[in-house]
Amino acid sequence: MNVFKISSLVFLIAFSSCHAQKNAIVAHRGAWKKNSLPENSIAALRHAIDLKLPGSEFDVWRTADDSLVINHDAHYNKLLIEETNYVDLVKFRLSNGEKLPTLYEYILEGIKNNKQTLLVCEIKPSEISKERGQKTALMSVEVVKKLKAAKNTCYISFDYDILKAIRKVDSKTSLQYLEGNKSPKEVKADKIKGVDYHYSVFQKHPEWIKEAKDNKIILNAWTVNEAKDMDWIIDHKFDYITTNEPELLKERLQAKK
Repeated sequence: MNVFKISSLVFLIAFSSCHAQKNAIVAHRGAWKKNSLPENSIAALRHAIDLKLPGSEFDVWRTADDSLVINHDAHYNKLLIEETNYVDLVKFRLSNGEKLPTLYEYILEGIKNNKQTLLVCEIKPSEISKERGQKTALMSVEVVKKLKAAKNTCYISFDYDILKAIRKVDSKTSLQYLEGNKSPKEVKADKIKGVDYHYSVFQKHPEWIKEAKDNKIILNAWTVNEAKDMDWIIDHKFDYITTNEPELLKERLQAKK
């Protein structure tokens, strides 16, 4: 058995355990807030891994010259990412001195010394066309597979067609839908494995919590930053809780034991 197979096996065992225990913490854009790190930076990802968090989320865009980069907003340093070449974006450093990371660099860091942190890859819908967003998704999947990180990674998106495009080329990877306008039964019919909605959606549709559990659909909630909202989600035993405050969420989980 080669080193990649061994590391994947170790990761799967760890991931299966954290999935079973419910209320697993996902650091939103990495663990950045407490230490004032840039969101979506390599440093924020590394801190999430060092904290041994069950998941760390990040956002992917594609530049005009087809580079896949990690950034939350459509603009970076006032430049529209989809209409700008990577060489022009990388001139501007993140606040900690890092350069704007590529997906390749991010995944490479994410599989390094990591036995428990799932890489939660959000594919941002294209502002140019639906087709462009789907191509970005498929290119991202190829990068992940090239780095042998498929078992360490799941995909999320607000664009349902992006998830369906990924499912066509990968029958096994975990997909979670973000928009909040489909029931768990609906996503199951399209072979989407999870609903990752704003916590207020579940408060409005509490019946979806039971429906998801009955249909073995992953339950995730974003972005849960206040203690009272954390407590509500914890009490309902979600699979994942996505937060900007992983340290606070850890405290709330400890308090509930």
